[in-house]
This record gives sequence, structure tokens and C-alpha cells, in this order.
Amino acid sequence: MRAALTWRDRAEQCIYDLAFKPDGTQLIIAAGNRLLVYDTSDGTLIQPLKGHKDTVYCVAYAKDGKRFASGSADKSVIIWTSKLEGILKYTHNDSIQCVSYNPLTHQLASCSSGDFGLWSPEQKSVSKHKTSSRITCCSWTNDGQYLALGMFNGIVSIRNKNGDEKVKIERPGGSSSPVWSICWNPSRDERNDILAVADWGQKLSFYHLSGKQIGKDRVLNFDPCCISYFTKGEYLLLGGSDRQVSLFTRDGVRLGTVGEQSSWVWTCKVKPDSNYVAVGCQDGTISFYQLIFSTVHGLYKDRYAYRDNMTDVIVQHLITEQKVRIKGRELVKKIAIYKNRLAIQMPEKILIYELYSDDSADMYYRVKEKIIKKFECNLLVVCSDHIILCQEKRLQCLSFSGVKEREWLMESLIRYIKVIGGPPGREGLLVGLKNGQILKIFVDNALAIVLLKQATAVRCLDMSASRSKLAVVDENDTCLVYDIHTKELLFQEPNANSVAWNTQCEDMLCFSGGGYLNIKASNFPVHQQKLQGFVVGYNGSKIFCLHVFSMSAVEVPQSAPMYQYLERKMFKEAYQIACLGVTDADWRELAMEALEGLEFETAKKAFTRVRDLRYLELISSIEDRKKHGENNQELFLADVYAYQGKFHEAAKLYKRSGHENLALEMYSDLRMFEHAKEFLGSGDPKDTKMLIKKQADWAKDINEPKAAVEMYLSAGEHMKAIEISGNHGWVDMLIEIARKLDKAEREPLAKCAFYFKQLDNPGYAAETYMKVGDLKALVQLHVETHRWEEAFALSEKHPEFKDEVYVPYAQWLAESDRFEEAQKAFHKAGRQGEAVRVLEQLTHNAVLESRFNDAAYYYWMLSMQCLDIAQENEGQQTEMLQKFHHFQHLAEVYHVYHFIQRYTEEPFSFHLPETLFNISRFLLHSLTKETPLGISKVNTLLALAKQSKALGAYKLARHAYDKLQGLQIPDRFQKSVELGSLTIRSKPFHDSEELVPLCYRCSTNNPLLNNLGNVCINCRQPFVFSASSYEVLHLVEFYLEDGITDEEALALIDLEAPRVSKRENKWQEMMTDHVQSLKLDDSTDIIEDDDPFTAKLSFEQGGSEFVPVVVSRAVLRAMSRRDVLVKRWPRPLRWQYYRSLLPDASITMCPSCFQMFHTEDYELLILQHNCCPFCRRRIDESNQ
Repeated sequence: MRAALTWRDRAEQCIYDLAFKPDGTQLIIAAGNRLLVYDTSDGTLIQPLKGHKDTVYCVAYAKDGKRFASGSADKSVIIWTSKLEGILKYTHNDSIQCVSYNPLTHQLASCSSGDFGLWSPEQKSVSKHKTSSRITCCSWTNDGQYLALGMFNGIVSIRNKNGDEKVKIERPGGSSSPVWSICWNPSRDERNDILAVADWGQKLSFYHLSGKQIGKDRVLNFDPCCISYFTKGEYLLLGGSDRQVSLFTRDGVRLGTVGEQSSWVWTCKVKPDSNYVAVGCQDGTISFYQLIFSTVHGLYKDRYAYRDNMTDVIVQHLITEQKVRIKGRELVKKIAIYKNRLAIQMPEKILIYELYSDDSADMYYRVKEKIIKKFECNLLVVCSDHIILCQEKRLQCLSFSGVKEREWLMESLIRYIKVIGGPPGREGLLVGLKNGQILKIFVDNALAIVLLKQATAVRCLDMSASRSKLAVVDENDTCLVYDIHTKELLFQEPNANSVAWNTQCEDMLCFSGGGYLNIKASNFPVHQQKLQGFVVGYNGSKIFCLHVFSMSAVEVPQSAPMYQYLERKMFKEAYQIACLGVTDADWRELAMEALEGLEFETAKKAFTRVRDLRYLELISSIEDRKKHGENNQELFLADVYAYQGKFHEAAKLYKRSGHENLALEMYSDLRMFEHAKEFLGSGDPKDTKMLIKKQADWAKDINEPKAAVEMYLSAGEHMKAIEISGNHGWVDMLIEIARKLDKAEREPLAKCAFYFKQLDNPGYAAETYMKVGDLKALVQLHVETHRWEEAFALSEKHPEFKDEVYVPYAQWLAESDRFEEAQKAFHKAGRQGEAVRVLEQLTHNAVLESRFNDAAYYYWMLSMQCLDIAQENEGQQTEMLQKFHHFQHLAEVYHVYHFIQRYTEEPFSFHLPETLFNISRFLLHSLTKETPLGISKVNTLLALAKQSKALGAYKLARHAYDKLQGLQIPDRFQKSVELGSLTIRSKPFHDSEELVPLCYRCSTNNPLLNNLGNVCINCRQPFVFSASSYEVLHLVEFYLEDGITDEEALALIDLEAPRVSKRENKWQEMMTDHVQSLKLDDSTDIIEDDDPFTAKLSFEQGGSEFVPVVVSRAVLRAMSRRDVLVKRWPRPLRWQYYRSLLPDASITMCPSCFQMFHTEDYELLILQHNCCPFCRRRIDESNQ
């Protein structure tokens, strides 16, 4: 570091204080009772300011540069604007000692001998605070929250913005060591605020904001009058009784002298954001200095060490960009670095560091040796076991213990020295002298070897990697390159200030100068690019460049020298240059050039770099062919041209080497058919056909299918033409192809038919199948398109296809819910089992989905199918009849439960309470043995309980609620059931007599809940229910006497013999062993009974067996046709006969399912549904 005087002036009075304008353009100086304003650039006095009547002691500028303030012995403070106009004045009771602006606001602290004041533009008055001692100095913290006051009694008081004392620092010297200057460190990097304190006990100290001292006091050996920091807080300036300004580190380590003066230094400040210092003295001298910090650094390959903050050393790895800081407490004078060694020279010692490990990326250094001795030298070099000191003409070699081992005396001044490597303890040094001599010295040899001598002084040196060439930059900025062995000057280049050989390439060097970087390879012309700074190293593609104080690694593509080698077909040398660092495009160019030059080894390496597998495969195939004895260079080059896209050149080479077929194949693969035809000329027709086929393939690939079809047809490739036409839906094209094809070409025709089917043109498909004669495919076509009439006609002519027609037909009908037709179709196909299985599955699904109405209908259908099977197959008759009765029962049960389920699940019921009451009773009586899937007893009992309660059947309701208590009730019904169970107990324990069902055979009143089921408890006669209201109908079933056929019975009933009225009825009671009967007395005058059927209703009282009503021919003859209902079941079932006991109440029976209805109910249901509610037979269908 050195200080250069920029300008100097002299005032007549002592300079007590000075302040810079924040932008650094003006300097305000307190001289006598005036303020002097200087231009900092050249020291011109801009204007003196008068306003004070006595000596001005202090001056301070606001941070924003809009105002400054001055304080004087006249007890006043004046606020000035940046235009040098006074705008405000206020006073204290004593002379003003110091002033300071808050760095964030315009709040001004002004301190006098007995108090201090805080003023801001927002306040009308100055708030003043008394102090116990005279204030000598003051300083604000960076954030403007605290103000430090230095006292004459040795105390430092830290106050807040309101003036309240927060911290009090008592110095050890007390009043004998007045605090004369204090300053807060302005650095933004510091975590804590640090206060520097200088007192007249000749000590410098540092404190935290909390008042805690940092480190120990630093002895100054003079009385300090001023202290100030650089803008970023990296250095301190102190001046005082020693008549000079000294530069210190921020930790208080003295670095050197800024400028010696002839009297005490009262004030010194640093120009903002610069290295300029202004100094004011007792004798009125004003000095303005520029501090010049020289670069202290060292470089070895990719490690660069440099000085930072004068006391620290930073080692930077130029490749990885890692940095490590070695902190010091003394001024660093010289730095040297070599391999794993680092030497740092300080004023009184040299420290030698070594790396912790041998790892090339390791950045951790530790002290190896200390040489406690003062050395004066111009240059410092470190080796593995020695340090080399350069003093003018003398070189000294010292061991790490400080012992001088060897010394060399040169003829002239040493201008450049560099370690060029070697074994530990025997390293070589390259030395350049002012007289142009260049020497090589080994540290273990006292003799210096002269390499060569030139006429001009040496500025920079470097030796090539193989030590065979030497590059020199002389004082005329010329770069000269010599052959070390022959001493011959190989070439020279102008405008050079530094030079470096590439450590990885013998024939390449770079030099800098004139703002350009110059790269020279072999004897080729120099390649230039812009670069600021000095080249200090060249490793591969990285150039290490020192610009001002920073070292950087610049990535430089080696493209230019590589192309220079390529131009001369020097592929191997070009590859070596490319390895140093070129772009992917350069690698590809190298690969292509080498490939065209048939230098396959270099081309392979280059293509590997760019990961081009296509060319690597080509090279690999060529090498394999060469191994097998093929050596036709033209053929190899043709392949290369083809790969590169130079197709016409490739074709010419193929033809020249006798491989026309390869040219034809290349053109075909590239779809360059016109070129191929041109190349082929009038050649082999086989080749032409093959070419057309390939062209068709290409037309298909590029989405020109019509052209492809035409080409395929002309090449005889019918299948491909059909496939394209079919995929694009071109029916006309397919028809044309199919009609042109011979019937023997079955496969193309079958393909045509397939596409006709796919494109919904079954007529053309059928025509094609007929042409081929494929009847089975034709049947399948009719079935798939549901053209059943044609399929049936074909199966009539060819019975072997019966199964192929009727089974799919039946399945289609079943899927279309046309079950009767499906059943017939299954029968025709002989598949009764399948018909039943389909219906069973549909029924099961309906139950699972709670579609109980559908389930009832499907069970009825199943029962009728079982009856049909029983009719046709005597072997299965018994089993099928059992199933018939079972399915009939299930159909009735699900039909009834449908209403229960709707009542419990839906919010509104469309049935009368009496109907729901009858339905739930009927269902409970039907579920005596087992409960079918999906039917809920809870729902049934709940409906019964609610309707019984509503209709007055309280006993039955209570029974239902009791039954419900034993079942698992869903949560949604739980509350309703519990409430009903409680409320029903308040009702009488009997049922309404109106609800009691009557047996129309024996006139017995039956209980509402019958353990026997839906039969009379007295005569066991099964009740006949209406299939809508489920009331007991006034019907009694009767049976025919043996020998009477159904046809005869119907004929007898149709006779309707006239009845004779009986005036007097005489009944005779007869008792036999087991039978009690009523018999008409035949002995009376009237021999004919009014109604013979009534006599047949008698039965045995108390018998547990059911006694059916059996009628004779006479009774049948006496019956009226309108009173008899007949269920005409198909065989093998017997017909069932029912007699109405109330002829006036009309009853209707469905002719299909034989369910009974009140005629009015039936007619209403027919109007609603247009079909029977049970079997869904439509009213317009005839009875099957």
C-alpha cells in the first residue's frame, strides 16, 4: 500500500474538522470561524461560508446529501443546505464540541461542554440533556437507533434517540484518559454494531453495543485526535500527535502510513466509496491523498492465492471456484504458492502452510513451519522444501527452518522468476533478467544454466509442457518463441504483455495484450478474441486471466486451431486440440471430416464424444467388413456419403464400384422413386415391380392411400390394397376389387367380405361369400346382422346349420326381452336347458336389484317353460312339474311383496289400507316354511302392524309388533316400531269383526292370523284370492268324478238344465262312523234339489284332512256356465274348476296366467297397464 498526494492547500487557521458530501464531490472544512468548501477533484476552493462569530470546531453532512451542520465556540449550530445557504440556527449554553447526523433521518445531535441536544425538522424546539462531563465526540449507529457520546472524563455513554442513557462504558484510565474520538463501524456485513474508541491514554479499543469490550486495548504510542472508518468498514484511519495518518485494519492492526505531516493531525476522513483520504492539521494544512493497494498474489496451475483486507490470504481453486480464507493479524507482504505449499511473508516472519491431504480438490491448509525473521525481498518463491528470496540481483535459497542453503548472484536485475517443477528438493526455477538473459536454476545446484540470451529485457517467461520450447515477452511487448535445444527463434508475435503455454498440448500457447487474447497453434496464424487483463495460465480449454484484483478462469473453445489442423487433413492433431475443449458442433465437424478422409479411428472417437450411434454403427460395420477382407475404398466412401445425405454422389460411387443394387435400395428407402427410376432406366421388370411395391408402401406411410392402392393393385399386391381400402371405408373400391378377383383367390375375397361386414354392407359381403361358396360364413353373416329370415331360409336348405341359426336367434330374443319367442327358438334348437338358465339368471338379477314385479313375471315365465319341458319330455316330467309349482308359488309371493316393498320404501302409498292389510296377511301365510331371497319379514310385519292398527285389528297389530321385537330392525324403522309397540298397548285386545275372513265353503269365520296358511281352519278348503285386492273370492274349487273328461264336463255345464223351484226344503242329518253330512230327503214330494252343488259342500267336521268337493255328471248338468271358472292348464296338468257362490258378483280370470280378479278391478288394471298385471299378457293377444 502506498499513498499518492493528489492536491494540497493551506488555510490560515487550525483545521479542527472536515466532512465529505455523501456523493464525494465536495469537502467541507472547519477553518477558524469560517467553513471552506472545496472541489475534491482538483482542490479548488468553491466558496468560504461565514456565519459563525468564533472558531468552528465541528462539521457534519446528512446521509442524503441535502443538508450539513456546523458547530462553533460561539455556542451556536447552523444548518446549511447543499446549495451552501444557511437556513436555521440554534444555540447551547456552552461552545459546541461535535455534531453528527442520524444516518437514516435528519435528526441532528449537537454536543457542547455541558449538554447535548437532539434536533429534527419536525420539532419546533431542541430537546437538550445535561451531562456530567464535557462531550468531546459523538457517533450514531448504522440503524440510527443509538448515539454514542465520548466524554472528557473517560466515559462513553450510549443513548437512544430520545437521549436516555442505555449503556455506560467506563474506561480504565478514567479522567486521566479523555475519550477524544469514537466511530461506529459502518460495515453491513457485521452482525453486531462495533464501536471504535480512541483515548488520550494512547489506546484504541473496540466495544459491542452492549458495552462489552472486543479483545484487548491496542497501544498507539501517540495521542489520537481523530478516528474514522472506510465506507465499507474494512479499514480504520487514525491521526494525532504523531503528525501522521496511520492505516489500521478494522481489528486494530497497523498497516502503514498514509501521509506524514508537519504538525498534529486534528481530523482525517475517507471520501465515500473510494480510496481517497482528506487530512486536516494544526497548522492549517489540508492534504488529499489517493491510497493505492498493490496486488500481492501467487499462482501455480489452478490455485491462485491473493491478499485481502491487507492481512488475510484467500486461496482460490480456479476450476472448482472454491475459496478458502486464511485470516491473519499482520500485514501480508508477499505470497507464494506451489503444489501443496503456501508461503506468506509478514513484516517480522514467514509462514509456510501445507494442504491437509494430497487430494487435488483439498482446500484446507495448516501451518507447517514458521520462520521468525525479518526479510527484505522483491520476489518470493516457495518449493517443496525451500523458499527462494529474490533481492535485486541476488537469489537466496532457504530451508523451512530459515537456514540459508544456497545463493546465486546474477549479472543483472531479476525481472521474472517461476518454479517449473521437478522432484521435491530439486525443483527447477526459470529466471529472466533485465539484460535479456534467461537461466534455469535447480535449488540443489549452485550453478545456474543459461538457456539463451536475447537483446531485450525479459517481462514474462513460460516453458512448454515437454520443456522443449520457451516463450518470452520482452519490454517491447513482443512474444518470442525459441527452441530450447537449438536456441532457434521459431516465431514472434507483437502486442503481448504476458504469455502461457497450454499444459496439455505441446504446440499451443496463448498471450494477451492490447485488450485481446491470442491463441497460436503450431505454425498456424494467430486466432484472436477480446479479453481484458493478463493471461497467467493455460490449462486445456481454460485460460486463467488476472484483471485488476480478480482472477478468473475463462473457458475458450479451441475451435479455431482445430479447424486449422483440419484444413491440412491432420486429423489426429485436430483430435488432440478438440480434447482440450470445443463445442459439440466442432466435434461433429471433426468426426465428419475424419470420416470422409476415411480416418475411422479418429472419426469413431469424435462420434463417441457426440454420442452419435448411427455413425458409430456405420464405422463399426465398415471395420467389420475390412476385417473380412473387403477393401473397396470407394464403396466405403459411398456408404459415408449416403449417411451424410449426399445421395447422388453416393449413387455414382455405388455404380462405379459395381453395386447398382445398393444405389437402388438407397433411393427406395429414401422414397426418391423418380431418381430410382431414372437410375434404373430400362432395366429388369422384376426390379421395376419391386420398386412400384416400395413406392406403394411409401405412399401408404405418407398418408396418400388412394395412390398406394392403385400401385399395390398394379404390383399384384391385392391383400394390401384391400386392407388400405377397408381401413379407409372405400366400399366402391372394395366392390371393384372383389368382382375382379377370381373365386379361387379365397383369402383376398374373405378379406373383402370381412371389410364389407365391418363397413355395414352385408349385401356385398353375402355376394362375396356366395362367390367363394362359404355357406358357413354366410350363415354367420346373417346371424351377426340379425337378418333372421335369410338365416332361416338357409338353415331349411342346409339343416346342418340349424344350431348356428336358432341358438343365436334365441339369445338375441332373450336379450330383447322377448322371452316367449326366445323359448320357442331354444326349443327349435333343442336347447331347453339354456332357455331356463337365461330366465333364472334374469330372475336372480331382478331380485338382487329389488325389482320384485319383474322377478314375479320372470318366475311365471320360468314356470311355464318348465311346463312346456314336462309336456315334451316324459323323463323330466316329475321334476319339471315340481319346478312349475315352485316357480308359480314364487311368482305369486314376489308379485305380492312388490306392493309391500313399495309401501315401506316410498313416501306415498297408492293402495287402500284394506288392500295392504290383505296383502301382508297373504304374504305372511305364504311364508310358513321358508323366506325367499330378497323378501323382508320386517317390512311385511311392519306393513301388517301399521294397517292392522289403522283398521282396528289391534290384537293382530300387537302380535305383529311382538314379532318385530324379535327381528333385527333397520335404524330408520326402529323409532317407529318402538312407538307403535307402546301405543298399541293402549288399544283393546281384540280384532274388528268386519275384517274376519269367511270361508265360502263352510261359512266359518277364520282368524286373521292362521297357522295353517291360506286355507280354512275348519274345512281346510284353500282360499281363492283376488290378484289385485287379495280379498277372499266367493269361489269354491271342485273336482270331477272319475271317468268324466274335461271336454265332457264342459259340455255338461254348457247344457244348463232348467232348475225346478223347491217350495220346501227337507234336510235329513245322517251320522256314520266318521262322517257327518246333510242329505236331502228324497222321500219328499219334490225330488229335485234347487242347487245340487250346495249338497256337495258338506264335509267331515273336525277332520284334519282336506275333503275336496267332487261332482257328478248330474251336478255338472245343473250348473250354469256363467257360475263356473275353468283354469285350462296344458297337459300334463289337469284343468281346475271353480264355482262362484255369489253369481251376481262378477269375477274375471286372466286366460293366460289364470289369476282371478274382481271384474271391476281387472278392467281398471287393464286400462292402466294395457296388460294383465301378473303375466303381462296384452289384451290384444289371443290366448296361446
